[in-house]
Amino acid sequence: MNFGIVENRINKIRIDLITNQNAAKDAVSKKNDLIMYMAHDLKTPLTSTIGYLTLLTQEKDISQNLRDKYLQIALDKAVRVEDLTNQFFEITKYDLHDMPINKSKIDLSLLLGQLLEEFYPMLQEKKLEYQVEKEENVMFLGDGDKLARAFGNLLKNAINYSYENSTIQISLKEYDDKIELIFRNEGDKIPQYKLDKIFDKFYRIDESRSTKTGGTGLGLAITKEIIELHGGNIYVKNDSKFIEFYVELYK
Repeated sequence: MNFGIVENRINKIRIDLITNQNAAKDAVSKKNDLIMYMAHDLKTPLTSTIGYLTLLTQEKDISQNLRDKYLQIALDKAVRVEDLTNQFFEITKYDLHDMPINKSKIDLSLLLGQLLEEFYPMLQEKKLEYQVEKEENVMFLGDGDKLARAFGNLLKNAINYSYENSTIQISLKEYDDKIELIFRNEGDKIPQYKLDKIFDKFYRIDESRSTKTGGTGLGLAITKEIIELHGGNIYVKNDSKFIEFYVELYK
């Protein structure tokens, strides 16, 4: 009997076993991550629904037209929650990198306008204004739902970390080779060591904030993955007054 061959086979079996165990652990970790991703995505339309219903409850003297508008937005966001819930079991089967991108021609100018309507209650709650500098009919071939998630996460981050009574600035510009979006808010300066980790999963800028108030630390990680799935790039700049997120989508 060739003991060398036997030993090699035993070693191969051992290596295969370890590899399979690691793969199983990795699969469980990815599944847990995706559950967290879905939970995060559910929060935004749910928060918007609660916000508009709260406005309807508190503002007794609003016009019927405005009341109808708030009700329609709340209904739209409730439908969005239902849609995300229905996707839950499908989405947990995928890593974000493996999820299909359903591309179509989308108007990014229109998409931004819809997002600002969705976040209106959150802006009101923190007494924030917004300014939008955008070109009209900026068309891009991409997945509208996923890009809405990405831009919504950036807007939510700007709201969470803005000074009260300040203004969030959003810019959308089209160049020959790319489309550039900038989300700028006024807030505390972020140290460089935190900026270096800002797109890491589960990292929160303000580590003292609870998950309930400060989020799970997934929003910017999700945004980065979605932008990169579209072949784009995202980066952050910070000075003593503003924090700016730059998104570049290449044509």
